[in-house]
Amino acid sequence: MQRRTLALVAANALVGAAVVLGVAAPANAAQDSAALVTNLTYSDSGASQYASEIAQAASIWNSAAPNVRITKATAGQRVNIRIVSDPGWPQAQLGPVRSSQTLQIWFGKQAVDQGYNKVRIITHEMGHTLGLPDRRTGLCSDLMSGSSAPVSCANAQPSSAERSQVQRNYANGLAQQEAPLTVIIKDAA
Repeated sequence: MQRRTLALVAANALVGAAVVLGVAAPANAAQDSAALVTNLTYSDSGASQYASEIAQAASIWNSAAPNVRITKATAGQRVNIRIVSDPGWPQAQLGPVRSSQTLQIWFGKQAVDQGYNKVRIITHEMGHTLGLPDRRTGLCSDLMSGSSAPVSCANAQPSSAERSQVQRNYANGLAQQEAPLTVIIKDAA
């Protein structure tokens, strides 16, 4: 039985230290693809009033981009995506977040108060943490069009191009090797 090991050296932007991550690839193809999934966790403790919508957004991304798996963090588990409620407009740090990092989403109540769909808001903001920028196309079919789409837009599904980009961001089970800059994407009407 052959075992292959894939190793990645990634710069840890927060402390400037090098981190070595290894993924041992199992012998059969089904196990190979499972080993190549990047597992990320989220915490909704700062936005618990939106827990249901946040869980739906994670499920949407889990279905749309099989290279990444987003689950709710358990007690004591490292959090990769921290979600907090905020009175302002939604915003998020731009990823792609890696398993060694924590990025934040501000679930802006202002957009909720204006009537935007809560599941679309958080799925869009999660898209930023997965490495997708805003694309102000005005199309409801484009998740990353954000507030440029009509307030009545309830589509929370990423387009095929958006799904493909996240798949590329997490190809081979690991996000891009270079450390991303900490950029905050503020979505505004």
